[in-house]
Amino acid sequence: MTAHPIRIILLEDEPLFRELLTSTLCRRAELEIVGAFQDGQEALARAPELNPDVAILDIELGQNETGVHIGLRLRQMLPDLGIVLLSNYDEPEILTAIPLSQVHGWCYLLKKSVASLDTLVRAIEGSASGLMVIDPHLIRAFKPRQSGQLSRLTPRQQEVLALLAAGYSNHVIAEKLMITEKSVENQVSLVYQNLGLQSGDTKIHPRVTATLLYLNESQHHG
Repeated sequence: MTAHPIRIILLEDEPLFRELLTSTLCRRAELEIVGAFQDGQEALARAPELNPDVAILDIELGQNETGVHIGLRLRQMLPDLGIVLLSNYDEPEILTAIPLSQVHGWCYLLKKSVASLDTLVRAIEGSASGLMVIDPHLIRAFKPRQSGQLSRLTPRQQEVLALLAAGYSNHVIAEKLMITEKSVENQVSLVYQNLGLQSGDTKIHPRVTATLLYLNESQHHG
């Protein structure tokens, strides 16, 4: 949790959904909406002065614009900006196309998940912290490939990795699995070790690398 409210800009071309997002997020004192836009070019023009921590972007914007393209351009101006993509479609694999040096802080949610304030806030906070969060509805449809790198993990480690990819903290994972937080920490370390992530690029959080690997090494049954 940051010491100040997380500053957020919204980019959504459907007025009713933009209003829903705004009213939903305003319920939380730790979040602050500093701008809401219908047009990508306006968002790009205003973002530097608004200095947001996170941008929530509709993927399907029309007029040859996408949330991914706008997000990449925003990142050129604001390198530490978190990006939460909202979509009607089950296509989280789009995150694997983002340059590895920029993929930290990118999250993918289904629009229907906005109804769950906890899910939305978890993605926003994860994004602001430089993590990658995948919609839990999509995570539940993933099945690790039998011959892939995830086969190195035990069933429990695969379970822990799935919860990491959904943006849950170690504390919450412990509650969900009914084990101690220390056990979760041990399992997370084993996940990193078995996937060969501990000696990677220290600029990229291992949870981000693990989530990308999870996306690449799973079959998606949407």
